[in-house]
Amino acid sequence: SRRQRQMCIRDRSLWPRSGGSEHPVGPLLCHGGGDPCRRHDTGTVYQTRQHREAGKGTELTMEHDVSFHGQMSDSFRAAIFIILSGGFQDAYTYCCRGGVFANAQTGNIVLLSTALFQREWPTALKYLIPILSFMIGIAAAEVVHIRLKHYEKIHWRQIILLCEILLLLAVGFMPQRLDALANALVSFVCALQVQTFHKVRGHAYASTMCIGNMRSGTEALCAYFREKDKEILWKALTYFGVILVFGIGAGLGSVLAAAFGDRVIWACCVLLSVSFGMMFVPEK
Repeated sequence: SRRQRQMCIRDRSLWPRSGGSEHPVGPLLCHGGGDPCRRHDTGTVYQTRQHREAGKGTELTMEHDVSFHGQMSDSFRAAIFIILSGGFQDAYTYCCRGGVFANAQTGNIVLLSTALFQREWPTALKYLIPILSFMIGIAAAEVVHIRLKHYEKIHWRQIILLCEILLLLAVGFMPQRLDALANALVSFVCALQVQTFHKVRGHAYASTMCIGNMRSGTEALCAYFREKDKEILWKALTYFGVILVFGIGAGLGSVLAAAFGDRVIWACCVLLSVSFGMMFVPEK
């Protein structure tokens, strides 16, 4: 059976002293039980640490079990539907909502800058709105995380998914004359998603854009050729798998958008609902 210990290191005598002030050796270490200070939701790995007691020259070694229970939101199975949705949303706004990128804010900034230098103010506004909406979405995701990270009835990430589903459902009802609002909402949803779901198999990634994943995957592949470590190869394949799934989502989005029009965004609601349901199952 798996042993669990309740450990919270709060002994100020173990803090190093410098210049008359005290600073903790590291973040609060907690493991097991229902202690609200535990850090399982952030993917923190609990490791054996050694703390040197100030002034006595003695070492205190603290050992504890590392029985980390990952969340389903970090698994590749749940991430597949989130990544598919990310690619789909970008293709949707570009194909159905006036050539605006929901996720790739770099592209929007380039187009915004071009419009500003050419003094095309309506065009500049069209690209400014999703950029601002994306920034607001990042802030909103952080607020939800801070305020609801200890909520026990439902995980805060599932709350984010519910918000995404409802907003995208509303976007499907918006006519073309409301493209600016639709793009703003989709960009807001993309920001919620990229800020909330940023780990897969323990590796940091982006579910709504590719450049960071390309860099990390290529870097890991180069490290594999140097070290011949299969774990590193698996990491590289994970990143390239994310890019492949994103591309499939974007391709499906473009094809279905041409066939079904504005309401095709509801396909993302289905994809996100699958991930929402999967998150009730703990990852083992």
